[in-house]
Amino acid sequence: MTDGSRILEDITVVDLTTFVTGGFCSLMLANQGADVIKVERPGVGDDNRHSGPPFLNGESPYFWTVNYDKRSVELNLKHEAGRQALYDLVAEADVFIQNYRPGTAAKLDVDEEAIRSHNEDIIYCAISAFGQTGPWQHRPGYDLMIQGMSGIMSVTGGEDGRPVKVGVPMTDLITAMWAAFGISNALYRRERTGEGEYIDLGMLESVLPWLTKQAGKVFAGEEPEPMGTKDPVLAPYQTFETADGYLNVACLNQKLWGGLCEAIDRPDLASDPRFETNADRVEHMDELEAELEATFTQLTTDEWMTLLVEEAGIPAGPVLDVEDALYNEQTDARGATDTVSHPEWGDVPVIEHPLHYGRSKSGFRSPPPALGEHTRSVLAEVGYAPEELDRLEADGAIGSEPDVDT
Repeated sequence: MTDGSRILEDITVVDLTTFVTGGFCSLMLANQGADVIKVERPGVGDDNRHSGPPFLNGESPYFWTVNYDKRSVELNLKHEAGRQALYDLVAEADVFIQNYRPGTAAKLDVDEEAIRSHNEDIIYCAISAFGQTGPWQHRPGYDLMIQGMSGIMSVTGGEDGRPVKVGVPMTDLITAMWAAFGISNALYRRERTGEGEYIDLGMLESVLPWLTKQAGKVFAGEEPEPMGTKDPVLAPYQTFETADGYLNVACLNQKLWGGLCEAIDRPDLASDPRFETNADRVEHMDELEAELEATFTQLTTDEWMTLLVEEAGIPAGPVLDVEDALYNEQTDARGATDTVSHPEWGDVPVIEHPLHYGRSKSGFRSPPPALGEHTRSVLAEVGYAPEELDRLEADGAIGSEPDVDT
């Protein structure tokens, strides 16, 4: 039974990042209860606000998916008073995140040295495409480039060899998860030692540990290649066409292989010497695919799900489109999708994060913020009087707070 507390509820995060790498990182922290203060450029904000179409209520729903439960503050970091306001926030914070290209943070006086001079024990996380050192450190980089340079595109797609990008911003999200993991580790270390920490995180290095099977082939002197939905070391472990769609089938051992042959009424495959062991099946993968697909196209996906999963216990599943993946009986039962209420927009859809604790709470509580929605309230919390905020707004050091009904 939960006690109602959230693991990071006493943690304050100052987030200067744009787009996804830092945004999803601080989103993960917000989901666990952290107070995330999103610092944005006055009048412009995070570029991700405008990265559609489609647009809803003037903003991209893509922005919503990485910015629930945050508070937006507009600060002009090129204005001395704007930077001072940032430093005042930093003095009360636990974590500082930025994803500038190396060198930019120093130009804005928000590098580690500048930030730590205002809060010695802060956790400072610097995210960039290639890290803060090395010959590529100053190169710009986004998900597309990192997918290509990490080897992912060389092993994704059909067997014609043309590189294919994964359909989600995979390297952004991988990097974001490493960042959240590193920050959590650093907070734990600070509890033990009282010391702050500096995290230098490069997107390219973040992705390499995820290569696993493909890296193993390289270590063995082989060259990984794109295989469509096939697997380099397991068979059958791929997508097959059915009478009305597609079905993924995963046989990771001999017992499952035998069960599959029995369930599809193909005992001839189990006794075929080409398919006797997993190594044999991998060696004769194309022949195995032809045999199995000839059978799978005879029935619908739902019919195969009944025969394979419900009756035989074989790991298999349909290929769903995104809408069906978000909304189905399993995601409904687990609360994987939900809504939060926005005073102007009504119910805003939310994809919840998957951590289900026995003794703590998690989950999103508020919608993505309007640009600058919390500028005045957040700065008031660190001591700014209303007349001082009026002056800063008039001077262009902070943005004007939008008119949002509450």
